[in-house]
Amino acid sequence: MKKIAVVLLQMDIAFGNPKENQRHVRERFQEANLQPGELVVLPEMWNTAYDLTRLEEIADYNGQETLQLLKELATTYRVTIVGGSVAVKEGADFYNRTYVIDENGSILTQYDKAHLFGLMAEDRYLASGNKLAFFKNNQVTISPFICYDLRFPEWYRLAAQQGTEVYIVSAQWPVQRLAQWRKLLQARAIENQAFFIAVNRVGADPANHFPGHSMIIDPLGEIILELDDQECIARGEVDAAAILPVRGEIPVFKDARPTLYEQIRKGETNNGIFD
Repeated sequence: MKKIAVVLLQMDIAFGNPKENQRHVRERFQEANLQPGELVVLPEMWNTAYDLTRLEEIADYNGQETLQLLKELATTYRVTIVGGSVAVKEGADFYNRTYVIDENGSILTQYDKAHLFGLMAEDRYLASGNKLAFFKNNQVTISPFICYDLRFPEWYRLAAQQGTEVYIVSAQWPVQRLAQWRKLLQARAIENQAFFIAVNRVGADPANHFPGHSMIIDPLGEIILELDDQECIARGEVDAAAILPVRGEIPVFKDARPTLYEQIRKGETNNGIFD
C-alpha cells in the first residue's frame, strides 16, 4: 500500500519574529491531534516571513533552532515533517530552505529554493539552491519545492524523470495571484502525472496579503482538497498507487523526446521557424 496520510498546517506568520513563530508552530502541533505516521507540511518562510532586510539578525544560523524544534516535534508526535521553509544563514549567505525530518528525528533531506522571486526581493538577499531533493515515505518518492519554483515546469519534470511521485510545495503566494496558484498547481500535476500537496500561508505582511487555499491535487489535475483563507489544520490522503494507471494510459514520459529538445536548445538542429 502506497498511501500517505497528510496533515496541512495552513497558518499565519508573525513578520520578523522567529520566537513567536516557533511558539505558534508548537501550538499548531498541539492542536492537530496528530497520529503516528502522518506527514505534516508547513508553509514557506514560517520562521521570519519576508523580513529580508533583517536576515543578519533573525535568520536561523545553520538551521540550528529550526532543526531542534522540528526534531523534537517529529519524535514527540511520531510524524514526518516537511518543514515548509525557513530563512537560514550558512557561512556568508542566506537561504530559503526546507528541512524534512522523520519520526526518529533524522534529517531525510533538505532543499534550498532554486528560483528566487525578484518581486519579493529574494534575489537581493538570498542565495539560490542548485539541487533537487528526494525522500521516501511509505515507499513513495517525494520531492519538496518552494513557491516561485512552481513557475518553472522543467524543474518539476527533472524530478519526475528521477522518480518523484508526490510533490510538496510550500509557499507564501500573494492573494492577487491566487488564480495562477491554482492553475499552475493543476498544470504541474497533469504534466507530471503526480500528486501535489501545496501549503500556502494566510494573513499579511507589510507588503502583501496571503490567501491560503492550500490544496491536494491528483495526477489528473483534480483538486481533492482545498482550504479557504483562514488558519486551518486539514487532513487528506494520497494513494500513490493511482499514479501508475494514469501514466500507463497517457505515457508522456515514454513519448517525450529529451534528445531532440536538447539538440534544439544547443542549436544543433534547425527548428524550422526560419526556413
